[in-house]
Amino acid sequence: MTEVLTPARERNRSSGLYRAFWRWHFYASFLVIPVMLILSVTGLIYMFRFTIDPLMHQGVITVQSEQGVVQPLSVQQEAVEEAFPDYPVLSALQPSGDRATLFTVADGEETVRSVYVDPYTAQVTGDLNPESLLSNMAVRLHGELMTGKIGDAVIELAVCWAIVMTITGYYLFVRNWRKRRTRAPIRRRHALVGAIAGVGILFLIVSGLPWTGLWGEKVQEIAAPRGMSLWGEDPGATSTLKESIEGASSSSAPAGWAIGETEVPSSTGHNHGGGAATGEASGDVSIDTAVNAAYQAGVPGPYFVVHPDGEEGVWSVMGDQWGDPGNPAFQDVSKEAVAHVDQYSGEVVATYTYDEYTPVAKVVSQAISLHEGRKFGGLNTIATTAFCLGVIFLCITGPLMWWKRRPKGSGLSAPRGRMPLRTSPWLLVGLVALCLVLPLFGLSVVLLLLFDTFVVRRNATLKQWLAAE
Repeated sequence: MTEVLTPARERNRSSGLYRAFWRWHFYASFLVIPVMLILSVTGLIYMFRFTIDPLMHQGVITVQSEQGVVQPLSVQQEAVEEAFPDYPVLSALQPSGDRATLFTVADGEETVRSVYVDPYTAQVTGDLNPESLLSNMAVRLHGELMTGKIGDAVIELAVCWAIVMTITGYYLFVRNWRKRRTRAPIRRRHALVGAIAGVGILFLIVSGLPWTGLWGEKVQEIAAPRGMSLWGEDPGATSTLKESIEGASSSSAPAGWAIGETEVPSSTGHNHGGGAATGEASGDVSIDTAVNAAYQAGVPGPYFVVHPDGEEGVWSVMGDQWGDPGNPAFQDVSKEAVAHVDQYSGEVVATYTYDEYTPVAKVVSQAISLHEGRKFGGLNTIATTAFCLGVIFLCITGPLMWWKRRPKGSGLSAPRGRMPLRTSPWLLVGLVALCLVLPLFGLSVVLLLLFDTFVVRRNATLKQWLAAE
């Protein structure tokens, strides 16, 4: 028999739902606010990295532009090898504008160093620990709070709850629409900014989830079975997001080879260890030859070039969205391409372009371009900046609102209310669906319900302090 709700009972249920949503919004903020504040600040730093890092390291990262003819990469590399004879060169990133060429060298078994060279004079301008760059520190905070897998899990959990906060925030906004003018100014501004920025916040959260450990890994498994990478069957540095970002920023040296059983292209050319067919004394084709081969194959520059790894390794010459803002793929990811060049013959042994990405990879790649404020140029940058500033504003005004209504005695002064799941089937279905799509969030919900049932509600002190009914 279908339950018939009287107007009074309907109002009570609605009121109960409002209090419950407010309570969830309140408690979620304890995890969400600090994490989202960190993500917003570090995201802004990373988005403006091509401005911030050169300003902080003038004379090293920046050079006097238009001094003459750009020297070949091989000549610039010779300057690096002369300055650091014991450090093998691992990669090179061509610059645009007034920035220096970035060479990554290995200064230990697991550490690298960034060496900068004036592309016009082929003089070393300086070297830096890539970890000292503000943008790289921001990336480590943004991705894992500088604590590895634990930090990654915390971020994933926080952004999942941020989705809940956004949804409940919209509900509270609609319910309080008529009372808006009577609210305190800080509450009105918090609500209005949240309503405007909410859509952007949801997009930034969803488009950032492919970087997370659990959710991102599951997407890879679904999108690319049998051990292939999310990006398809390419073994190059665009195979995974993390390695691509790290490689472009020189915090990681080797190409980001695809995971699992994906076949890695190799150099099968001639004269292994006995002098190359090109006649070069080293027995390998030069970086200039590799770059020219990629250019002939249609890969757009400026390039991010990864040196061959071992005797069977290949040159990986990439024109992608991660390396330099002067590359057309930086804004239009559909122009991404990579060429793998035989280190002995100089022939292109494999190419990989955006057209060969899996459908999921194409969607993710486009979403990331939007996420980082690149896809639509300056307009995208302005919009992403506004959303980040909106999040920062919400993270500040939220605690301020609580401070104004904080309890004078003990307790958190949390809103009272329990989720009316029994009388709201649609709410139950929505919650279950959200838990299935976001498994880490689902696990946290189960643990919180168990904690509330068996700990909080059986302890009078906790019950009072947490305002549990």
